[in-house]
Amino acid sequence: MNRLIVVLPLLLAMPAALASAGGDGIMLSAPNDVGNVASLQRGARNFVNYCLGCHSAKFVRYNRVATDLGIAESDLAENLMWTAEKPHQTMDVAMPPGDATRWFGRAPPDLSLIARSRGTDWLYTYMKSFYVDADGVFGVNNILLPGASMPNVLWELEGSKSAVFEEVVDADGNRHESFAGFQPLQAGNLSAEEFDHFVVDLVNFLDYIGEPMQLRRQSLGIRVIAYLLVFLLLAFALKKEYWKDVH
Repeated sequence: MNRLIVVLPLLLAMPAALASAGGDGIMLSAPNDVGNVASLQRGARNFVNYCLGCHSAKFVRYNRVATDLGIAESDLAENLMWTAEKPHQTMDVAMPPGDATRWFGRAPPDLSLIARSRGTDWLYTYMKSFYVDADGVFGVNNILLPGASMPNVLWELEGSKSAVFEEVVDADGNRHESFAGFQPLQAGNLSAEEFDHFVVDLVNFLDYIGEPMQLRRQSLGIRVIAYLLVFLLLAFALKKEYWKDVH
């Protein structure tokens, strides 16, 4: 009951934090930081435990993740390599393709590049926008992607909630329903703040695997800019030396 009291104002205040994404869409801003290695490590754990059963990341190798995120080989084999036998193998899906097609109507997409395709804000919003809907596939629906054929795999962590819609009249006098907020139905295993951190870590990891090189690229970029600044000072000093006799 206490957890519901904490979650309720956060859920009801959610629409105020939503920014327009065009049309009837909504979008939250993801507080991403791919430089946060601890977050990426937790995100890797979350991905393997909650996503890899149905989705693959076939362009990402386990040993690359371990190297980039500072994960020991023993921890990699024990905690992350559920769909591979050797570290150089890619993060393949655990579910047979035939089962996925039979249960979901089609095979769930590979998530290697989903962050680059959809954007981190979209992913963050999507994973926080599931609600109970008796007419929806698997008894749930999603505000951001209505009719999504994906179950809410995080419901035990977040709990369940319903969506509140209100009738509005547009500039042309047409009436239609507009999303007004979420109403909590059942508390989850995590508090609202803990669940938010969980989603942030997961989105952070998806952002990382979309371009693993970005960690090194950002570090290299700082060095390149520093070099160019030093070179600029030297070039300016050289210019003054060459032109001092002309003036």
